[in-house]
Amino acid sequence: MLRTSLDRCLSRRTAATVAATAIGVIGLIPLAAAPASADGSPTGLALAPLASIDGVKPGGSFQLPGTFANKGATDLDKVYLSYTVTRGLAPQELPSNCTRYETGSYDENPSHSAVVCEFDQTVKTGAVYAPEKNLSLDVLGHALYESLRVEVATYNSEPSDGNKETVRGTGPAVKLTELPSTTPVRDGNVDHPDWDGAGVPVTVDNTADFRATDARLKGRVGDTVALDAGFTNEGPAWVLSAQGDPVAKVLIKMPAGTTVTKASGACSKVAAGSYRCGLANYWIEEKGGVAYTFKLRIDKAVPGAEGSVTLVGEERPYDRNKKNDSAAIVLDVDGAGGPTGGSGSSGGGSTGGSGSTSTTGGSGTASTGGSGSTGGSGSTGGSATTGSSTTGSDLASTGSGSALPLAGAAAAALAAGAGTVLLVRRRTARN
Repeated sequence: MLRTSLDRCLSRRTAATVAATAIGVIGLIPLAAAPASADGSPTGLALAPLASIDGVKPGGSFQLPGTFANKGATDLDKVYLSYTVTRGLAPQELPSNCTRYETGSYDENPSHSAVVCEFDQTVKTGAVYAPEKNLSLDVLGHALYESLRVEVATYNSEPSDGNKETVRGTGPAVKLTELPSTTPVRDGNVDHPDWDGAGVPVTVDNTADFRATDARLKGRVGDTVALDAGFTNEGPAWVLSAQGDPVAKVLIKMPAGTTVTKASGACSKVAAGSYRCGLANYWIEEKGGVAYTFKLRIDKAVPGAEGSVTLVGEERPYDRNKKNDSAAIVLDVDGAGGPTGGSGSSGGGSTGGSGSTSTTGGSGTASTGGSGSTGGSGSTGGSATTGSSTTGSDLASTGSGSALPLAGAAAAALAAGAGTVLLVRRRTARN
């Protein structure tokens, strides 16, 4: 699962060298296999091959890789090992020669943690090294599809983007130890001999339950009412998807007898009274959600008419409860002898403009030995922010009870996303 935007955040040097390698729904920030120089000359720092980490459980932990070689022509006086992880993972207590950076959500990047360790010792040419004691990561309760990035460099690769909190390690300093020269390592890269980096996908044995939200509208014939329809992530895991692909899409079908006078800017009309909606972000936090606001005019009371909200799009193997993937939109027309649709819980009868509303929340990402993560870690659960209003589809669209043809769904307009805890910004919706 390629996330090039997050990769740019994790390392400012890697944007031009990221390989577009997709591996289903597992989070991965891969670096292309580094070519050796054409004449076989030394190429500098090179990491050992990295394997994916699968099947770890919430509440567990695992050790970080950190083996590398100096394939350059000269000894080095100092090197830095750095690790960057997504918000479902948290570094444990760190040695004093390591610093942790917590960066909140910004632009297209969810919150994440980075650790940079300085090794002030000679690294001989042709030798292979690893920390004498591996660092460890905790797997948090909301972890699911996570990413780990490892880098070795001759200079400090401290994160430069976003609003970050810095915590210095307090444990005994860790040194590098020399390994046998036969230890496998990758080829270095002649284009950047002073650093090497690679991404590792981490798959956690966890679930997330996406629930479509029902709605009940009320008004008289001729009234215009607001509809808020969407879904929530009941957790326990957050979900990080491939960049460019929303974690889910929503199909909204209006009750018969209504006309859409203003559609959400995050949605595209795919049939009369039917809209397909995407997300501004490619992740959703635990206990977060999205609501799409429409304005409907009640044209007439249609007995038995009922709209719907249905989750569609990408497969969600982590979501094992499919019974709540669809919900009803019920319309009560005053003076029409009762509701025109079936039963439903209280929903989006509030007024408002077009756009989408995102909510984020859930547990923080505090780790032993320092303060927890900041920004989009969900440390303030249940807050909501209304997205920027967009033009969307202003032409009236009459609701229909016919089956919806899915072919020919149009691309979305602009939608609103979440930010530093809730980043408010205008971005292209992905639907």
